[in-house]
Amino acid sequence: MTRKARPPKPAPPETAAPAGTAAELSTSDAAPAFPRLSRLEIRNLATITQLDLDLGGGFCAFTGETGAGKSIIVDALGLLLGGRANHDLIRSGEKELLVTGFWGDGDETEADSASRRLSSAGRGAARLSGEVVSVRELQEWAQGRLTIHWQHSAVSLLSPANQRGLLDRRVPGEAQAYAAAHAAWRGAVGRLERLQASQRERARQIDLLAFQVQEISEVSPDPGEEEGLNTELSRLSNLHTTQQAAAGGVELLSDGDLNAAGLLGEAVRALNAGAKYDETVRQLQSDLRSALESVQAIAGELRDVAEGSAADPEALDRVEARLSALSKLKNKYGPTLEDVVEFGARAAEELAALEADERDAGSLQADVDALHAELLRVGKALDTAREREAGPLAKSLLAVIRELGMPHARMEFALSPLAEPAASGLSDVLLRFSANPGEELGPLSDVASGGELSRVMLAVSTVLGADTPSVVFDEVDAGIGGAAATKVAEQLSRLAGARQVLVVTHLAQIAARAHHHYKVEKRVEEGRTVSRVRLLTGDERLEEIARMLSGNTSEAALKHARELLEG
Repeated sequence: MTRKARPPKPAPPETAAPAGTAAELSTSDAAPAFPRLSRLEIRNLATITQLDLDLGGGFCAFTGETGAGKSIIVDALGLLLGGRANHDLIRSGEKELLVTGFWGDGDETEADSASRRLSSAGRGAARLSGEVVSVRELQEWAQGRLTIHWQHSAVSLLSPANQRGLLDRRVPGEAQAYAAAHAAWRGAVGRLERLQASQRERARQIDLLAFQVQEISEVSPDPGEEEGLNTELSRLSNLHTTQQAAAGGVELLSDGDLNAAGLLGEAVRALNAGAKYDETVRQLQSDLRSALESVQAIAGELRDVAEGSAADPEALDRVEARLSALSKLKNKYGPTLEDVVEFGARAAEELAALEADERDAGSLQADVDALHAELLRVGKALDTAREREAGPLAKSLLAVIRELGMPHARMEFALSPLAEPAASGLSDVLLRFSANPGEELGPLSDVASGGELSRVMLAVSTVLGADTPSVVFDEVDAGIGGAAATKVAEQLSRLAGARQVLVVTHLAQIAARAHHHYKVEKRVEEGRTVSRVRLLTGDERLEEIARMLSGNTSEAALKHARELLEG
């Protein structure tokens, strides 16, 4: 795959900040280096006309006034993850939008790239390092490099299937073994159910398939034979006309009173006298002799054609019969001979399967019973593994959740047996939760608020980890503030020690912990709203933190902001 050269990345502006500025105070440790999203380019997306944004490693925060367009950055990355092509995202008055992301370690001069283009006409295109791919291929590629936790992502924790998935990530071997055993059992059950269907219908299907397979195999069509047969049919059908034409040619070349061979012979003789004295004439006479020999040879071959036997009626009948047989097959199984051959192959496979079902009917019930017993054995092993991991996982999650401002939180993974084996196991898994002392544990979906869900999601991301080098949180701080916000900021910073973390936030406590702080601003230019993103440096960052704290840049607000950055 062709790699597209990434534009040279300028040094982060923070490195040029004067000593003692907010940029210096906000970064206590160097951002980690690993393959990450290093650059984002956006054209004509919502209120963004053009954005070329170099992204740092570690913890990156995006802030700005409400409605400035912070989440547009997340929308752009969502397109690279194969998100639904919503053409309303195209900037009003523009024909198309384009989003391109570059992945590298921040030091290379080249980077892998992914891009998504949408047009107002409804067309779109996806590319990986310049090569056109399907949206699904783009999605599969990007999912290995980027994870997005949207504002509504925490809601996914309310799904029992997702709660079960959290636990099964700790027991992948047992979960995969059960899935394989369940698939084998269900396949055998389905086959037995087919066998137990109407015997008459199955017999009718076998008879029909057997007839179709025999009809095609008796003719044994070759997809390339029709052209040759049609050519031979044309030759045999017009043999008399061909012989008459050949006879006319012989008459003109050699047999007529006045013919080409005779005239050429006289011309050769007429040149005898001149050929004695002139080399050119001698050579021309030799050429005429060659021409005479050619004419005589052609006349001989034409005579053979003209005097050949008449058309063989049996040969003509054979060709016509073969074409008729092929045409009959095409009418029934076509429209082409390729289709006929393919139909025959499929019918033979289906016939073999039905005949095998007939032979295996006696033993299949025993197979179903054996597979069911194996399913129960593997299912019990999965339950045992889940119970073994449920306590430690809940404990690990609680350790983080309690750090995030819920010191009295409790949590457990509860297993309850199912009446019948399901695709996911013999038991259901429910995440039970309580945030406050004195409250009974209840289903997470019933007892957790939006802010609590956000913190549980952050704990899951921390404990189980994102499977990608870059992870995005869109409004992970929804519904929290005060001391809880500080704890969330600390947890995000800790998570950024192992991967690139991009956070859209409205909380100063979170923005102050970032390695890189970007501000999204909305302006009116030439009568139109435009959003821009820039990296904050020095006092600009201090003032933005102050604005987030109190809505102004008073001395008190600036003092508080400096304390946050220094902390």
